[in-house]
Amino acid sequence: MKAAVVPELGAKLEIQEVAVPEAGAGQVLVKIEAAGLCHTDIHAAHGDWPVKPNPPFIPGHEGVGVVVATGPGATLHKPGDRVAIPWLGSACGHCKYCVAGWETLCEAQLNSGYGVDGSYAEYAVADDRYVVDVPDAVSSLDAAPLTCAGVTTFKAIKVARLQPGETVSVVGIGGLGHLALQYARLLGARVIAVDVEDAKLDLARALGADLTVNAKATDPVQAIAEYGGADVAVVTAASPRTFEQAFASLRRGGRLSCVGLPADDKMSISVFDTVLSGKHIIGSIVGTRHDLTDVFALHAAGRTKVIAERRRLEDVNACFEEVLAGHVPARLVFTF
Repeated sequence: MKAAVVPELGAKLEIQEVAVPEAGAGQVLVKIEAAGLCHTDIHAAHGDWPVKPNPPFIPGHEGVGVVVATGPGATLHKPGDRVAIPWLGSACGHCKYCVAGWETLCEAQLNSGYGVDGSYAEYAVADDRYVVDVPDAVSSLDAAPLTCAGVTTFKAIKVARLQPGETVSVVGIGGLGHLALQYARLLGARVIAVDVEDAKLDLARALGADLTVNAKATDPVQAIAEYGGADVAVVTAASPRTFEQAFASLRRGGRLSCVGLPADDKMSISVFDTVLSGKHIIGSIVGTRHDLTDVFALHAAGRTKVIAERRRLEDVNACFEEVLAGHVPARLVFTF
């Protein structure tokens, strides 16, 4: 099969012909139809984060395709089922986090395209328990970004406890941000979209943003303060400065929902402002299988819109450059 392989950290990906993997115990073999490109895949290939993947490996954690074979003990899915392979490849299922509905915090988890081979390939194996069924009303092209960008921002809004009538700033209107904006509007919030690209702010307005702020041309803290401040800030951008600005723009009692993972992972926050203003800082890491089921159901009901462009797997390195240069409207998806 054809696969995009990271031969060593920091190197260009290589398109290689590798053997089709076999479904082991409790696994399914999925013929991939679509695989989204997430910035995390770039971080993985570059070895940007403290815990690094072990090359060679196949990235990708927004894979959608059809089950073509099952391994021993895999009874939840059958050939012909269309499923999504998310970031949470598997978890132990019995620790305090798993049993409390926080499987994404399991310390024994394995992550698709990071700890195990992912979906930048024509076929991928996955844990039968952790793939998620894709409704017929959701195309594979749309389902791929929803598998990470969708469920991640859905969860970020959820843990921030956003209430109807509140104001939320979404910082970074890309693959994640354009969906965060929509989930916030579904809850009845006023939405401020912050980015440095006019084209992405145009997209935000088309999706219903109440206010847009170009942080390159305007101080976002001042602009948001003039609007009355934000009750919640969801930061998907990968720059510590954006987190600091978002925190400073919060009203008293505001909540900062941290989603993006900058390679330079330190931000400077005022303890006085945090305490005296009663602000909250929340780390939000993707979402559970249940969350993803909800995300798919919302999309199947026509409540959300995915902005995505098709790409060929052979162009993976050029696609990485597109994302890094900020030239992508929202999400790129490799289709097979």
